[in-house]
Amino acid sequence: MNAMKNKRQPMSEARYYPDFFTVTSLEWTHARGRKASGIMMTTKQFMSGCRELRFICIPFLVFLSLVSCAPKVSTQVTKSYGPLNYAEEVHVYGVNETPPPSEELGKVRIADTGFSIDCGYEVVIDKAKMEARKIGGNAIKIIEHILPGAFGSSCHRITASILKVQNPAMATTSRKEKTLGDVDYALLHVYRYGGAGAAVGYDLYLGDSVICRVRNNSRQSIRINKDGLNTLWAKTESKVEVPINVQFGNEYYLRCGMTIGAFIGRPVMQLVDSSTGKAEFESIKSKTKE
Repeated sequence: MNAMKNKRQPMSEARYYPDFFTVTSLEWTHARGRKASGIMMTTKQFMSGCRELRFICIPFLVFLSLVSCAPKVSTQVTKSYGPLNYAEEVHVYGVNETPPPSEELGKVRIADTGFSIDCGYEVVIDKAKMEARKIGGNAIKIIEHILPGAFGSSCHRITASILKVQNPAMATTSRKEKTLGDVDYALLHVYRYGGAGAAVGYDLYLGDSVICRVRNNSRQSIRINKDGLNTLWAKTESKVEVPINVQFGNEYYLRCGMTIGAFIGRPVMQLVDSSTGKAEFESIKSKTKE
């Protein structure tokens, strides 16, 4: 009888831990020294076991936290040419841009998991480009861009077509920084996404002059009639400055925003490259006359 009582029950092939994950190993050592045999464990019991097996649990928990913070990536592949050569660039075409003749290899969607925090525009674009690179795509064409909202998701969410441009030289030529020609002014494209401090606007200065009012989810283009070194700045509860070297015939893109402050928040401003700025600028439905 005692032998029968002490006989171990057959172990199942998997262990299920509510609200955590499934362990597929045949044995799990508890903090008490017993072995699990196909039983259901609570998260509390699991964490108790984790104290015994730190070398397994800690790396897993770190991995879990990193994954939950990253945006969700979904890819639909219709054709693959294999990974793109590392030396080749993946070009980005905005919502209102037309790419050169190309073949569509699939679509990629970057979404918010509900816990994503590292999901700025550059991050989601880099993830989309990475997916394109895996299947030999040398360009992506953004077909939908959902901006961060003041009361919704704080992430940029995009859907893009993955393209194989037939003549890579055409892609490179079409994305070179363009100038306005032989004119006596420069263009400054100012834009601001929705997000923190949605109700707060601020004046943008060039030197001593106010050149525009920066509002939430808006874009506008301003002619600059003074060349040379100057300073763009704005102030709410604190002052933020961005140096700029204006050259006539060139275009500049200024990304604006707000960050948390002690009272009403502080302005955020950054000059970005023409390729990134153009895509971001065109993704915003204008609320201001350009």
